[in-house]
Amino acid sequence: MLIQNGVVHPMDGPVIPNGYVLLEGSKIKAVGPMEECPKDWTGPVLDAAGGHILPGFVDAHCHLGMCGDGLGFESEDDNESTDPCTPHLRALDGLNPMDRCFREARKAGVTTVLTGPGSGNPINGQGLVVKTVGRWAEEMVVREPASLKLALGENPKSVYNERKETPITRMGTAAIIRAECGKALEYMDKQNKADAEEDTDPPDFDPKLEAFLPALKGELPVHIHAHRADDIATAVRLAREFGLKLVVVHGTEAHLLPELLVREHIPVITGPILSDRSKPELVNSTIENPSLLAKAGVEIAICTDHPVTPIQYLPLCAAMAVRGGLDPEEALKAITLNGARLAGVADRVGSLTPGKDADVVVTTGHPLDWMSRVAHVFIDGVRVK
Repeated sequence: MLIQNGVVHPMDGPVIPNGYVLLEGSKIKAVGPMEECPKDWTGPVLDAAGGHILPGFVDAHCHLGMCGDGLGFESEDDNESTDPCTPHLRALDGLNPMDRCFREARKAGVTTVLTGPGSGNPINGQGLVVKTVGRWAEEMVVREPASLKLALGENPKSVYNERKETPITRMGTAAIIRAECGKALEYMDKQNKADAEEDTDPPDFDPKLEAFLPALKGELPVHIHAHRADDIATAVRLAREFGLKLVVVHGTEAHLLPELLVREHIPVITGPILSDRSKPELVNSTIENPSLLAKAGVEIAICTDHPVTPIQYLPLCAAMAVRGGLDPEEALKAITLNGARLAGVADRVGSLTPGKDADVVVTTGHPLDWMSRVAHVFIDGVRVK
């Protein structure tokens, strides 16, 4: 498929005012200005008619397919609130590919998402990255596991406070995370000694501690839910103590301490922007947050936290960040390339780079213009009807 005569946003290079994107099979073959468009192409051609051509949108944090399709308890598969510590849970086992919201995501140009457990526990489980098309979970997977989800602040407090169980304070939440990290380090040390010494028995298998090992080895990023500035600082503290590869999720008050995040090289998946201040820790929520962080040098992505903000409004969330001062191209990057980087799949999606997956969106006008419409969507080179 040759898509031509459009404003091309490669995301890994400057905007091409009038260009083309060539898809071959499931991959991007070439990108460039119209004067370099292949003259010998004999395959199908799509005229963008002056619209915009860009990579499929990437939501780096949501719960798509895990909860919130309007079915109530039956669809609430994101929070296993029977145990504060559940690192061994896999989003793969809770994903519902038939969730109608996947269709709404595709229609809006959202082609890839990092979805997974909620934030009801201090330690919640493993997220995964999927394409937004497929009939069963395995055929949708881009990366699994993609993250280990932890949570600080009000959410884990509120879940267990009603039952008078731990944790009921921020101290208790951090203590559970710290204790589990310590147990996992001891478990790993015993494994290493058993591997090195034939006369040493390995520890008894523990699924929870096994699930923690990739995070402690730096192989799996740890996404920590944190809104308030003090919770963000706690997340950074925990990451520093245990060598975790931290990504702050939400970061509502991150604009209050950008120098800490810059110093520690901590990225933030901001959002949801399009929501109310439904709890006290959101009191300092502002649409300027992404702009302030980006200007300070913090790498950002923008998320919907679906179903908090419905998945189809991801481009609108980026547009609101532009109203808050973020450069429009940086806002697009926050829902494409940066989202892919923070989801750990930038080698596959997020930019119109030859060799990457042929996930392409064509819009009638600028993609952040509310009056613009998504005209065509391709996932792995196949046009989504």
